[in-house]
Amino acid sequence: MGIDPGLANTGFGVVQVAGARTSALDGGVIEVPPGDPLERRLEQIHRSISELLEWHEPEALALEDLYFGKNVRSAMAVGQARGVVMLAAAQRRIPCFDYTPQAVKMSVCGTGGADKDQVKHMVGALLGLPAAPPSEHAADALAVAICHAAQSPQMIKISRGAGATAGNEAVAP
Repeated sequence: MGIDPGLANTGFGVVQVAGARTSALDGGVIEVPPGDPLERRLEQIHRSISELLEWHEPEALALEDLYFGKNVRSAMAVGQARGVVMLAAAQRRIPCFDYTPQAVKMSVCGTGGADKDQVKHMVGALLGLPAAPPSEHAADALAVAICHAAQSPQMIKISRGAGATAGNEAVAP
């Protein structure tokens, strides 16, 4: 499962890898009302991620790492969202992995300088979707999941929720 953390919009994407084929199982955005108090927003993100983790039972959770641009306040907000996402994973003993935005873009597009439209297009193409994901947050989360799958060939299946064998075994390629 890939996550594009954010305080207002947290993207999520679940992929399954079978041999050389990666397919999308789920993807979307957790939208939190900007007028809600911070603690309520974090609670909603945690609750929504917890429900997704319970439903999909991923073997790993990959997150886009923090990007410290000029806006430190924005980076802190993303850090808070990352924290509750990682807490939800830790409560289920799901390991977390971090990838820089450049590493994700390099994995999906072949260049670390790809723009949002290029990422959306390539995510759609790599997953065999009829069109690019409409949300950049969902596309980014799916890109993070694709990046993790490419970086972790020993983890054949990122989600054991769909078509998994008994226990936590990975499906051989």
